[in-house]
Amino acid sequence: MSGGVDSAVAAARAVEAGHEVVGVHLALSRMPGTLRTGSRGCCTIEDSMDAQRAANIIGIPYYVWDFSERFKLDVVDDFIAEYSAGRTPNPCMRCNEKIKFAALLEKALDLGFDAVCTGHYAGIVKDDQGNIELHRASAWAKDQSYVLGVLTAEQLKHCYFPLADTPTKALVRAEAEERGLSVANKPDSHDICFIPDGDTRGWLADRVGTQTGEIVDRAGNVVGSHEGAHAYTVGQRRGLHLGTPAPDGRPRFVLEVRPKTNEVIVGPKEALATAEIAGSRYTWAGLAPENPTESFDCEVQIRAHADPVPAVARIAETEDGTELHIIPETPLDGVAPGQTAVVYVGTRVLGQCTIDRTVSAVPAGALG
Repeated sequence: MSGGVDSAVAAARAVEAGHEVVGVHLALSRMPGTLRTGSRGCCTIEDSMDAQRAANIIGIPYYVWDFSERFKLDVVDDFIAEYSAGRTPNPCMRCNEKIKFAALLEKALDLGFDAVCTGHYAGIVKDDQGNIELHRASAWAKDQSYVLGVLTAEQLKHCYFPLADTPTKALVRAEAEERGLSVANKPDSHDICFIPDGDTRGWLADRVGTQTGEIVDRAGNVVGSHEGAHAYTVGQRRGLHLGTPAPDGRPRFVLEVRPKTNEVIVGPKEALATAEIAGSRYTWAGLAPENPTESFDCEVQIRAHADPVPAVARIAETEDGTELHIIPETPLDGVAPGQTAVVYVGTRVLGQCTIDRTVSAVPAGALG
């Protein structure tokens, strides 16, 4: 129970469905006095108190489990390492993969529980042969299947998402109010939970330091300087402070981050178009395609709220092993290594990969 309205209603519905439910809040930080205001962040002391009040009203036991050490190692340190390597990580994906549906699920099973129930908007169904599948929620506007794309078939066997068929968040809030839950009108959390003020650049600078480097265009011309390549992400436009304007006067965007040379590459918006993506760290959310080395039709989604794009994908051999190789029907915009590409077939989540490399749809010399 995160302390929000979704998990509170999910817990109440699980009780009404006849399950024996225990509420658990994850303590993910050992920083004393960590409180938030408004809707930034999550998993704070304030949230734990909201979760306990909800559990008391629902009438279930409530515990706080300390996963702060695992969270630091698997999510926070990974976030720092990925940015330092010039990639753009998704900490929510990593938290689902390593904490909520790995460390938490492992402890729950060891204690004799059957499943982890959360307030995610996604559905679990069985096919005609009884195989578990992960699907989009009934309301695509609130669908959260993307951030669950890292789950494996074994993990999905022990997941329960009671909000899967709820068409709107407004209905969930109305239900919470009817149940007397004080979180009925609590704002949704946003931003990275361990950077509640939203200043990712400053947070990273405090932990990895600053190192002046060059900002260059696609031809290698120096057009500016920076104080740390880790502070830039592909697709970024603001905050570049370029000393040399583009010859055509048009704005420039971050196209690539090269940590080895401490360079940030910039160029026109058109150069952000991505024709191919691939990643060696891939998993299947259930049964894999029957012949994954043969190209198969799918849709690919590269951000939680992005529209899916028709694509073809396959498992390809590389010098170091294999990778999930995806070619979208139309170029993707501003894809960065470190992001997660989730592959769908219809409403089903087929699998995912962490993007290792991209291929631009626009050759370096094509735009002058």
